[in-house]
Formats: sequence, structure tokens, C-alpha cells
Amino acid sequence: MGRILTEKDVEPAVKGGSVYAAGGGGWADHGRMLGYAAVNVGKPELVSVEELSDEAWIATAAAIGAPASTTPWEMQGIDYIKAAQLLQDALGERLAGLIVGQNGKSSTLNGWLPSAVLGTKVVDAVGDIRAHPTGDMGAIGMASSPEQMIQTAVGGNRAENRYIELVVKGATAKISPVLRTAADQSGGFIASCRNPLRASYVKTHAALGGISMALTLGEAIIAAEGKGGSAIIDAIVKTTNGAILTEGKVTKKAVVYTSEAFDVGTVTVGSGDSATVLHVMNEYMAVEDAGGNRIATFPDVITTLSPEGEPLSVGQLQEGMTIFVLHVPKTVIPLSSSVKDPAVYPPVEKALGISIADYALA
Repeated sequence: MGRILTEKDVEPAVKGGSVYAAGGGGWADHGRMLGYAAVNVGKPELVSVEELSDEAWIATAAAIGAPASTTPWEMQGIDYIKAAQLLQDALGERLAGLIVGQNGKSSTLNGWLPSAVLGTKVVDAVGDIRAHPTGDMGAIGMASSPEQMIQTAVGGNRAENRYIELVVKGATAKISPVLRTAADQSGGFIASCRNPLRASYVKTHAALGGISMALTLGEAIIAAEGKGGSAIIDAIVKTTNGAILTEGKVTKKAVVYTSEAFDVGTVTVGSGDSATVLHVMNEYMAVEDAGGNRIATFPDVITTLSPEGEPLSVGQLQEGMTIFVLHVPKTVIPLSSSVKDPAVYPPVEKALGISIADYALA
């Protein structure tokens, strides 16, 4: 049976989502805004995909862009609702539910407001348990499909007349970049609803249970909060079935913002023989030891935590900080067909200059 999401679920979704954000950005405050708006305006319902008929339409609710605090982005809750409405209108049939492309500080909650207002279910499935740099990685196998899809985008900075509403149809690979451009024009961050697919397809291609995994993790974090940082870190390790790979000081941060709107580079923890290098493309994509041996690779969950147990995004890291590196191997998490799709890796490998696919597809 489905569960009605309430005010008590907002903070766990944000906190659990922040760990699965894997160093990615997003804003916890944006997640809280979406969650509280949803539970105050209606009754968003979390359901397993099994509760929907095979023929039911499910789309992906996502936020697109890599908005720095320097860009004039503005995204309102209504934008997520309008994006879902536009997709439903273009489809000509009712949307039964929404999944999200990935967990994250706010993305875990992207489907809640449309659910509260339009009655679409929050489907307990994600395109990827953790956050990732490209939309293809959460596209549940549609990245290289020739099938015509519908994608919508809504939002933008109103005061600067950057507000955009967009409905585009075509093969996913050709229309996803159009939405990225719209995000840039709108001020850096835009709400989208895309790729309506039958529930039968979602059942076999998405990472099932991804939303409840974030909620369970968030609840464990909150339960440990009165007991100090090490208790929170222990709770995160235990609940995720992960391990702490290393702890140490950030000795070097070499991450640059590229023209493709990605943060790319490396973060080094510790020094000498005990140094560990984290490879970054918006999120943490791989970890190597001082000898260059690979010790963790996407789609493993890789997250940096402060000694207080707070998940830190790449942007928050500064040289001299002490951090813990959490590693959850891909063998203990549900994997979607997008992370098993060879087509999603070449752009990421090119940006990072390292191999990811060898491990991810093994």
C-alpha cells in the first residue's frame, strides 16, 4: 500500500538525499521548500511501481542545470507542477506517477508537489540511487533510444524576463541538450518533466525503492543527531551498507567550471603514501589510492562527510578541512538500466580523462 508523505518525511528525504547526492550540488533549502509546499497543499502519496497498472504512464521529474550561486536562477514550486501539466497535455493521456532521475539534496523531492496538486503518485523508483553529472545517467535506458519522447521545461528568473515554458519532442539524445540550453537561458536552473514511459518499462529499468532508501537513511541520521558526529557517521555507514574509505585533510582541490556547465577536477585527501584522490564531475565519480589504484568507481556511492556527519558537496570543500569519504559499493544498491548503458560513459570519461565504464559495466 502507498504511504501519504507528511511533514515528518521532509527532513529525512532532504538528509538521506544529501548523502546520495554524492558530492553533487542542489540545495537542501530548495528540497525543504518543495517538500513543505507539497505536504501543506495536498497529500502526496508514495507508491511502489507494482501498485500501478502496466499500462500506466510514468514520467521523470527533474531539475536541469548546474546553477552556481553566481547565476540568476529562480525556480518556484509551481514550475514543477506546470512542467508535469504540459507533459500530460502533450501526451494526451493522464500521467499516473512520477519518478526522479536521481536522489539529491532536493531531487529526492521533485515529484512531491505535482503529486499533491495533480494527483500523480510519487513512484518509489529513481533513475539512479545516487546523483550523477549527465541526464543520460538517469534516463533509464532511453539515452540512445531512437524512440520519440516528450520533454518539458518550465521556470526562470521572472524579474529578468528569463521565464521559459518549453515542450519538445524527439529522440532523448537530441532533445535533452535543448533543455540544458533552456536552463542556461532561464538563469541556470529549470524544472522539467520528461520521457513518459509505461509502468511495465519502469518496473524493469529503474532503480526500485530509491525514494524509500533515502527516507530510511534520513530517519537514521535524525535518530543519531543528539549523539554527535561519529554516531551520525556510524548510522550512515550502517544504513547504507557502506564503509569509510579514508579520513584526512583536504590537501589539494583542483576543480574547474567548464563551458559545458560541469565542475571537473580532483580533490586530494591526505598526503604521501596515504593520499587518496577523488575524481569529480559535479559529483564524485572515482577514487584512487596514492599508487593510482582504483578503489571506488561510479555507480558506487561516494560521498564526503564532515566530522559532524554532514554530507559535503564538492563546492563546500576547502583545503585544510578534515573529511571522511563514504563508499557504498554498487553490489549493495539497486541499479537502473541507465548505469548499465555503455552509451552514457564516453562523455564522462572524456571530461575526467579516466576509465569509468570498465568498472561500471563489469
